[in-house]
Amino acid sequence: MNITPALLGAFALAAAALAAGLGGALALGRHARMQRSARTLDHALKARTPPMPPLPTPDAAPRQGPLAAIDRASAAWLDTPFGRVAVADEDRRLLERCGYLDASARGRFLAARIVGAVGAPLAVCVIGHGARFVLLLFIALSAGFMAPKWFVRRRANARQSAVNSELPMFVDLLRLLQGVGLSLDQSLQVMIQDFRSVLPVLATELALAQAQFATGRTREQSMKRLSTSYENEDLAAIVRLIVQVEKHGGAVQEPLKQFGDRLREARRATLRERIGKLTVKMTGVMVITLLPALLIITAGPGFIAVVRSLSTLHR
Repeated sequence: MNITPALLGAFALAAAALAAGLGGALALGRHARMQRSARTLDHALKARTPPMPPLPTPDAAPRQGPLAAIDRASAAWLDTPFGRVAVADEDRRLLERCGYLDASARGRFLAARIVGAVGAPLAVCVIGHGARFVLLLFIALSAGFMAPKWFVRRRANARQSAVNSELPMFVDLLRLLQGVGLSLDQSLQVMIQDFRSVLPVLATELALAQAQFATGRTREQSMKRLSTSYENEDLAAIVRLIVQVEKHGGAVQEPLKQFGDRLREARRATLRERIGKLTVKMTGVMVITLLPALLIITAGPGFIAVVRSLSTLHR
């Protein structure tokens, strides 16, 4: 039997699918053992103490059905060596920056990577043949595996830009609410409830921080993710100021005013830089589009007169 590139690729895909199936079976078995141990421990604890009421969390209610089963199976794979490689620390930080905080979101990201890494090469096997089949197979495998990360990174960059745009408004609103006599907790709650349309990203992050603060965490612990996830020094400085005010109290209007002025000045400098770059780009556009039309309008009549004069001389 002749070994062709298509047959070799099919064998490779079959081996990868078998390895993934074995890994999934091991992960599911481990997850089942952990669930049995957890149920045994819960039963023993319930026999000794009365049940406590659940703490309020901002997470949505768990879903039921096949999607929930897929989420649980994918979340179980996260603790395996393959899961730690497929969903690395960088991927987890990107997911947190996108607002995907629970384990089910990371499980769906892992499932999307597995589906892409298997589905794209299978599609190439179905529709692609030729001398470069192995190269196309490798490209499809890489693209299918990296496509979920590209999507998550694009969303994370969009939220990063939104945070940078919302920060001056957040500082001004916080200064205004503190100036009318509201406490820090009341000011944050008003921004979450009444200014969500103005601060869509920061209001969501503040709502999560407030929910964690209500469950017993300190202000510093509840707002730590907000100061570290978006890699924004100005936002980290605002969070530090909020934590200091929560701990020691004091007037905060003047520091917020100075901070807001500095943010607006930085925004003006950024806009001036963009305008300067846009002017240079528009110069090339004007040379390509307007200069030929200007030459035709200004030099066209003279050129036509010269041509007519030369034609009469030849006659």
